[in-house]
Amino acid sequence: MAKRDYYETLGVSRSASAEELKKAYRKKAKELHPDRNADNPDAEARFKEVNEAYDALKDPEKKAAYDRFGHAAFEGGTGASAGQGGGFGRNQDFASAFSDVFEDLFGDFVGSGRGGSRSRATRGSDLRYNMRITLEEAYAGVKKTIRVPRLSECDSCNGTGAEGGAEPVVCPTCSGMGKVRAQQGFFTVERTCPTCGGSGQIVKNPCRVCMGSGRVEKEASLSVSIPPGVETGTRIRLSGEGEAGLRSGPAGDLYIFVNVAEHPIFKRDDLTLYCRVPVSVTRAALGGEVEVPTIDGGRSRVKIPAGSQSGRQMRLRGKGMPMLRGGGQGDMVLEVAVETPVNLTARQRELLEEFEALSAENNPESSGFFDKVKGFWDGMKG
Repeated sequence: MAKRDYYETLGVSRSASAEELKKAYRKKAKELHPDRNADNPDAEARFKEVNEAYDALKDPEKKAAYDRFGHAAFEGGTGASAGQGGGFGRNQDFASAFSDVFEDLFGDFVGSGRGGSRSRATRGSDLRYNMRITLEEAYAGVKKTIRVPRLSECDSCNGTGAEGGAEPVVCPTCSGMGKVRAQQGFFTVERTCPTCGGSGQIVKNPCRVCMGSGRVEKEASLSVSIPPGVETGTRIRLSGEGEAGLRSGPAGDLYIFVNVAEHPIFKRDDLTLYCRVPVSVTRAALGGEVEVPTIDGGRSRVKIPAGSQSGRQMRLRGKGMPMLRGGGQGDMVLEVAVETPVNLTARQRELLEEFEALSAENNPESSGFFDKVKGFWDGMKG
């Protein structure tokens, strides 16, 4: 059975350029790949035909030989190509040829590995910005303007890296493949193209502003909205505000990491705020009211029950932190701290001594404690 003409197999004319050949090959290979045609028994054979045709026509020397001698150019002992080595299935390593299929099929879908190095556009790097805010700002939310140094697209060349914004050209060394191959005996060694560094393109006249990189360092001024309820460790993503991509690729993202500063009055635990309220001995004993602050800047009057001890807690509903993205608000917990007076005058000391003598029965906790201590000591003696 006679072989089909390679140009007919790819569906192109004999005058097709290298780029047109590559485009036609990619289209056919995607259509006929066995993984996409599990129910078509002829797909694998046609897939190999397409790969064989492109393998011959993508190489300028092989293409010239084929244009002159046809399929006979790759048959041993025939015409001008007999000394050049065989075609697909002879001295040409099948794994090497199939790697073209893999790269051309999946090069656009992977960001790394064999096909990814040939991607013409590369996504920019993500950036991190640490933002410190107060507890009041975390409660109410805040809008801040930040300045971020980053690599941005060069305005002079529009990110192409070429003077005047000209588009990069196909690398002449690798014909846009990003890789070069060398035959070593029965093996084909594949390396990153030394001319284009694997991009498949080169810039003939580099931009004088960015020196051909397509990016320059600039400081960007950005407005950031911090929602109510954030806490230390909250991450806010600003899409597309990272570094510009290479060769007009998409920009990365900017991540804002929030750090909420400690407050001199309130301590936070999730949605709950804790406030330690010092109370004098007499106020704790007699009871009364104290005025306490709230995180929104307001004030609340709280009744201290008579006989309150240190550590006693009272809860103010809905006076804590809001839940991030809405959905409720926490409470504020007040903790009584009974304060012992210091630097007493002679008269104060005299009154306290008299009070102590009269209040032995009014301290049940201390009385009970020392009764237990006495029992402990008696037991040790026994």
